[in-house]
Amino acid sequence: MYQGSCLCGGIKVAISGPISHIIHCHCSLCRKSSGTAFATNGFVELVDFNLSDKADFLTSFEFSPGKRRYFCRHCASPIYSANDQDSKRIRLRLGILDSPINERPMSHNFVTSKANWEEMDAKLPWYEGHEPGR
Repeated sequence: MYQGSCLCGGIKVAISGPISHIIHCHCSLCRKSSGTAFATNGFVELVDFNLSDKADFLTSFEFSPGKRRYFCRHCASPIYSANDQDSKRIRLRLGILDSPINERPMSHNFVTSKANWEEMDAKLPWYEGHEPGR
């Protein structure tokens, strides 16, 4: 089982099944909604998804007919997206997970839309905390 929460902790999720089709999505919609170079998403079966929202923080934005992005109205953390055309699954934003996952990303998608400053395979230094001098 996987556990996750939004930034403020008002929304908690539990996933009792596998996460499938994990991708790094570079499309402009994912970049804008996440505020990052790409969003890492994976499908979760709706029957395996449990959401706890005691404060009614979950809200959504319908960006095109039948397609909604759900996020916390308090801290603005993106939680998942849903599509009426695929009503048995949700696409989870994996950054909200607090527990390690077994599955791994399978691809970078919409790379022709990627941010021009994003170097997907750059050999950059790694730091355990902030970069030196910060």
